[in-house]
Amino acid sequence: MKKIAILGSTGSIGTQTLAIAREQKDIEVTALAAGSNIAALERQIREFAPKLACVYDEEKAKELRVNIADLSTEVVSGMEGLLAVASHPDSEIFVSAVVGMLGVRPTIAAIRSGKKIALANKETLVTAGHLIMPLAKEHGVPILPVDSEHSAIFQCLQGREENRISKILLTASGGPFRGKTRAELGQIQVEDALKHPNWSMGKKITIDSSTLVNKGLEVMEAKWLFDVSLEQIQVVVHPQSVIHSAVEYEDGAVIAQLGTPDMRLPIQYALYYPKRRPLSGKRLDLCSFGSLTFEQPDTETFPGLKLAYDAMARGGNVPTIYNAANEKAVALFLDKKISYLAITEIIESCMEQIAYKKHPSLEEILETEALVYEAIERYDR
Repeated sequence: MKKIAILGSTGSIGTQTLAIAREQKDIEVTALAAGSNIAALERQIREFAPKLACVYDEEKAKELRVNIADLSTEVVSGMEGLLAVASHPDSEIFVSAVVGMLGVRPTIAAIRSGKKIALANKETLVTAGHLIMPLAKEHGVPILPVDSEHSAIFQCLQGREENRISKILLTASGGPFRGKTRAELGQIQVEDALKHPNWSMGKKITIDSSTLVNKGLEVMEAKWLFDVSLEQIQVVVHPQSVIHSAVEYEDGAVIAQLGTPDMRLPIQYALYYPKRRPLSGKRLDLCSFGSLTFEQPDTETFPGLKLAYDAMARGGNVPTIYNAANEKAVALFLDKKISYLAITEIIESCMEQIAYKKHPSLEEILETEALVYEAIERYDR
């Protein structure tokens, strides 16, 4: 019986993780954490009976305590509650499925508690990879990627032994606006940006996919996960989303991972690694595609990807600036307070304005985030 704790249980990755637990029947859910969606969280608690549940919003936590007074699940709140979920003594795997930098401190707590990390929260490595990776090594904790692309790379590396990587081929669908001009992007509305052609994801990551910022974050994450240089990571636009990513070895051989666009596969692989288990769902039929296509990303029209490479090349707290600026800008766009094109404009502006720190501590990372938010509040809309 595998015992797991989930941070972000009511989101897209969290609910699909629970769907796997429901199907496989040998996973015990020991702890759950959500932001404020207590209706969904209550349903999960009643089905999976975790010992601990966290609602980040304290008022919502009080409401949930009343709603589940007939159950034995303990309800906690705030950051202390998230840390308690991450380090719950009965869990062995910590699934970090929350969006944003909120996942950094809980992931650190889980590593220090010796948990295996199933990581779907890319922001953790983007902003604190220089702290997370050495800490995981110190505690002997594996970090198992849940993002489809990073899971694909991880799968392609199995049996690698000492064979050296020449290049990582990180695929991207290109999002819903592939081929559009900057002028056309200026007319994009929220509803347009939320229509991803292949994947079913949360709102924030769907917007990130459309701007190619998500791919930029994945480039940064891949650098930390697989210990390669930026020059060894090539983004390839692959609209069909059949090849989830590939690895080129130094002899020129390329090994790719293919499949249908179903996030349950990388989630389940992380939970059961190194074993593969049966999984329901549609199977890949290559003949039905006829052809698979590939192209270079258009970084002039979509500068978010180029800015990510720039941020990672500069290092220090610049990736945190990039990430925090994007988080805030996307939230403003979803609230219809800024234009679509303003998202990457805000990121670039913050990267130019915020003071550089070469080796930021966790406290300095969080301070950088706060400074970015303050700068965006002053942004001329």
